[in-house]
Amino acid sequence: MANRPGTPRLLRELNDRAALELLIDQGPLTRAQIGRHTGLSKVTASQLLARLEERGLVEVVGEQAGGRGPNAALYAVVPASAYVAGLEVGPHGVTAGIADITGRLIAQVTGDPNGADDPVKVVHNAVVKACRSARVALGRLNAFVIGTPGVVDPRSGDVQFVFDLPAWHEGVLAGLRTDLRRPVVLENDVNLAALAERAYGAARDAEDFALMWCDRGIGLSVMLGGRLHRGVSGGAGEIGYLPVPGVPLPDAVTESISWGTPALAGGLGSLVGADAVLALARSHGLTGATAVECVREAAADIARGGSFLDELAVRISYGVASVNIVLDPGLVVLSGQLGRAGGAPLAERIEQAVGRICPTRPRVAVTEVEGNPVLRGALHAALEQAREEVFSATAD
Repeated sequence: MANRPGTPRLLRELNDRAALELLIDQGPLTRAQIGRHTGLSKVTASQLLARLEERGLVEVVGEQAGGRGPNAALYAVVPASAYVAGLEVGPHGVTAGIADITGRLIAQVTGDPNGADDPVKVVHNAVVKACRSARVALGRLNAFVIGTPGVVDPRSGDVQFVFDLPAWHEGVLAGLRTDLRRPVVLENDVNLAALAERAYGAARDAEDFALMWCDRGIGLSVMLGGRLHRGVSGGAGEIGYLPVPGVPLPDAVTESISWGTPALAGGLGSLVGADAVLALARSHGLTGATAVECVREAAADIARGGSFLDELAVRISYGVASVNIVLDPGLVVLSGQLGRAGGAPLAERIEQAVGRICPTRPRVAVTEVEGNPVLRGALHAALEQAREEVFSATAD
């Protein structure tokens, strides 16, 4: 961009991109409305819309009654101008979604990866199933973003270590790109949940915040200055390994009774994993079949479950406090199945517990992302890639 200051083509690119993003954000608009929002003259707006129509990016979708003159045409982005795929991969299932360029989810499917030792095959089958449901050919997908547990190297983009998915290892990214013949991005699942939270949830438009993921275990994502902080090796956020007084160091692995997958036998992860939360709930007389059910039961009946939530909040506060002392993000979002189940009663207790042991007190909020936050984050990231590619390519 710096090498083409003020050229007519650059100005057309900027205007086209601004108009397309405006139509995505605000829905069908008339030529006059586009001109008012972008500051373009009627002539320039008309030329812009003609270019975008010729490229198949916008179309007339209706009319808007005006004053004495004829009705004004309403323009919208053509949904089929690009499609993307987002996936969440976990030890117990793979969820794939297909969205069009407007962000509308047109298909979502979940598959069972049991017995599949080939990650490429697992992803391929899930994508094909989702494409079939969406009636979109695989070759029409512009971008793929896949959320995975564990560490993703920010330099190579490849998987380095996945605690409970041993088949996912270095080399998976190349295999996926070869198989799908499309750009593929791997990203840590909790990082994708944070992207979704900033785009659609409690951290909407926040420049700095941390997301605490409480589910099978505990995870963390940090956003600073509007950008994910991954760390040099991609290991930022692996807070389950945080050493905590009173429990063993996180240098051994056990098997989760709740999930039947590997789990840390020490560190913070051993205090807030599903097995530990379920055992804590039992000690307080809660009878839910799972940790999530027990947390939900306690949040719904504070008279009976308040003491359990108090103790659970203290455990989670060790992780929140460590992040707050170092980074002071101002906002911490509680997410994951367990975090969502605890809701405001758990979030309030965590905030109070952190305030007792920290010089500053962050606001702790409950996730506001609807549906699957990892999948929504994957689709959001894929849409940003696709729009950059499609919207930035202008006709000569």
